[in-house]
Amino acid sequence: MSKVTTAEAKRNGGNKPHQLDSNIVKALSHPLRMRILTRLNEGVASPNEMSKEFDESLPLVSYHVRILRELDCIELVRTTPRRGAIEHHYRALTRPFLDDADWRSLPPSARKAVSNTVLNKALGDVRNAVATGSFDDRPDRHLSYSAPVLDEQGWKALGDRLDALLDWTIEEQAAAAGRLQAEESGGAEVRARLTLLAYPAPPAGAEDTAAAPKRRRAKR
Repeated sequence: MSKVTTAEAKRNGGNKPHQLDSNIVKALSHPLRMRILTRLNEGVASPNEMSKEFDESLPLVSYHVRILRELDCIELVRTTPRRGAIEHHYRALTRPFLDDADWRSLPPSARKAVSNTVLNKALGDVRNAVATGSFDDRPDRHLSYSAPVLDEQGWKALGDRLDALLDWTIEEQAAAAGRLQAEESGGAEVRARLTLLAYPAPPAGAEDTAAAPKRRRAKR
């Protein structure tokens, strides 16, 4: 799971990240709240718009939006009159990052729900990129898969390297935004995706079991 990055900690300062992470733990303890917070990190949206995107009832989405607002994870940015009613539009105030201590505090069911939400989003985006051809548009795109065997020290070192790469990416994104706005010679805008995965391998033989087609017993 993604940890709070150095860049995020520097922006928040002091003891605020600890309190913020506690709120995120509560926010991410429900899969729908995780989806809402992730969606509002991508752009402003209303409960009505998100209920249609997620195929969930408007009262249910509105309920979890209210919880996220009470946790100071999102804020109201504007209202729009809609056929005698008022539609509220929100944006995220924080990214859905957890540190190791927060991740351990989540029950296994909540961890699984968070992982499923993130993986469905990431892998769905990969499938769309492959289907539309954008995945292989650039000859300098990166794709790699490896199955290293590490000890505990190596596993922790790998996690530190991935955290450092995520820190750098967030900082470089801010620098690139400044260059693009100032029309400096950094080149054209590149809408990139970065998915980092490091996880324990499945048990021996599990890959074959999952990949093998199910056989139906012939009727006699």
